[in-house]
Amino acid sequence: MLDSKFIRENPEFVVERLKTRGEDPFLEDQLKRFLELDKQRRELIQRVEDLKKKRNAGSKQVARTKLDGQDPGYLMDGLQVVSETIAKLEKDLSVVEQELQGILLGLPNLPDESVPVGLDEAHNIEVRRYLEPRTFRSPVRGHVEIAQSLGILDLDRASKIAGARFPLFIGQGARLVRALIAFMLDLHTSKHGYKEVSPPLLVNAQSMLCTGQLPKFQNDLYSIGLDELYLIPTAEVPVTNTHRGEILDEDVLPLCYTAYTPCFRREAGSHGKDVRGLIRQHQFDKVELVRFVKPEGSEAALEELLCHAERVLQELELPYRVVVLCTGDLGFAARKTYDIEVWFPSQYTYREISSCSNFGDFQARRGAIRYKEKATGKNRFVHTLNGSGLAVGRTLAAILENGQAEDGSVMLPKALRPFMDGQEVLRVDG
Repeated sequence: MLDSKFIRENPEFVVERLKTRGEDPFLEDQLKRFLELDKQRRELIQRVEDLKKKRNAGSKQVARTKLDGQDPGYLMDGLQVVSETIAKLEKDLSVVEQELQGILLGLPNLPDESVPVGLDEAHNIEVRRYLEPRTFRSPVRGHVEIAQSLGILDLDRASKIAGARFPLFIGQGARLVRALIAFMLDLHTSKHGYKEVSPPLLVNAQSMLCTGQLPKFQNDLYSIGLDELYLIPTAEVPVTNTHRGEILDEDVLPLCYTAYTPCFRREAGSHGKDVRGLIRQHQFDKVELVRFVKPEGSEAALEELLCHAERVLQELELPYRVVVLCTGDLGFAARKTYDIEVWFPSQYTYREISSCSNFGDFQARRGAIRYKEKATGKNRFVHTLNGSGLAVGRTLAAILENGQAEDGSVMLPKALRPFMDGQEVLRVDG
């Protein structure tokens, strides 16, 4: 959520930055309405405070009048009018604040000024590449064909169980999923210094509001209406909400967490996109990285988090590239994002496998996550960051495609073999 005071003092700048995202033409009207409501709110608060002072003074006068043995009736009648006026103004204030909150919750984060300006992914800028994709002498097969020929993925039975775009890993496939999760968690905890957590998979609406999924992305979420809970779309939600409503000691920052969870997404707006295979599923596994840092350290923290996510692919010897997203391709809550895209030889292209984002204080304001600054004693909002470290299904798919051999087997990366009891190759016979 954006800072109301910042919007009030810099309305033209806010409009200019949000326009770079390609926001709707009603943006300026929204900001104009926000400024009107903000002014009304401050005026109402002042009037209520003045009337409360008047009521307090009147109450003291009533008490003195009683002590003097006089009838305070006329004074009490006046106080009743004041109290009724206060109640009416507070009701008006509540209506104004509710509309203000609605506007604020609908505004995305301001892109960092270092983010390239552009309308969509075509304007993203490549930062670097790692490894040259290998060349194949025989026709390249896609990961679904490879997995099904090995007998490690059964999408037909998964569809029977739950519907389209759910996976069912079998035998070596299920083992490979487990190995990847263990490999990623071990790397991030032992090499990168993250603390592992195992969070709830169901969260309440306030948790979704904090990280920016609600109210804007309601249709992309799986909800359990009876209990007013939501299945998490990513571990970012429960892990970020770990410190919702807290004031942290400055000394504990930065806080770095990693978590493995299944993730659940309706993908309401993705009809026809990647409907077959492991690229875009309704349920998938992911290892997440989440950071809470002081504002002055968030830019460096994003670069470090990015390197930690990249390290997974480097260890797995998978070709990838890093791109910085342009303003029009940024997620709702992000101020700056790097995407890591892994090479898929069957598609002869790079596909996203991780997004690493700095949210600034956007989520912290929505979730009231602060720290007490030692030097001033003031409470300041933390900056939050998160990134995939990595999406397990897409990583598995990339391993199958990049490691495929002419005989139908798949060579496993060396770093993964200790988590597969030394197994070097996936074959039909196991």
